[in-house]
Amino acid sequence: MTTNTAHVALYDTLADWEIGHLIVELRTGRFTGTPWKVVTVAESAEPVTTMGGLRIVPDLVLADLDPASSDLLVLAGAEFWDAGGGRPWTDAARRFLDARVPVAAICGATAGLAQAGLLDDREHTSAAAGYLLAQPGYGGQDRYVDARAVVGGDVVTAGPDSPVQFARSTLSRLGLASDETLQAYEDVFHRADPSAYPVLVQAH
Repeated sequence: MTTNTAHVALYDTLADWEIGHLIVELRTGRFTGTPWKVVTVAESAEPVTTMGGLRIVPDLVLADLDPASSDLLVLAGAEFWDAGGGRPWTDAARRFLDARVPVAAICGATAGLAQAGLLDDREHTSAAAGYLLAQPGYGGQDRYVDARAVVGGDVVTAGPDSPVQFARSTLSRLGLASDETLQAYEDVFHRADPSAYPVLVQAH
């Protein structure tokens, strides 16, 4: 059986906590029954250091990333997004979307997609509407949704305070779990509701 692959963008100051829930659920498949391969990608083969101080050696360099060999691109927040950086990653996101491969972006990465015009025609969210309105090149204010996470076709977006909802929405977009399972997932990991745990572990 072919294993699906998620490519996770790596760069210095990557916000570890924002994508932690998602990549764990993808890699383990513990609540979906469908483990994925998680492959890290960076602009060079040099190690990167996350915001939490983890030093990670990438599996792949960006120049070799082919959307045809991927099932998801994950973009986390990082300091460079607010400085107007990240063009290589938004270019990659555009290639993925042109190939109809989903892109999941959280926090500052949503600003990068906004600057690239990739949110103009899709429903989306971010840390706040004003955050995106401040981004040069953004014209998607009419498609902004005030929600913890939003699935807009092939793009999943969320703010930095919503890593659980980001995971839930991405798993939903990928068709990896039922609405009941995903609600239980959010109830357990966001609301700390023990009554939802049996529903979650019996999901598959």
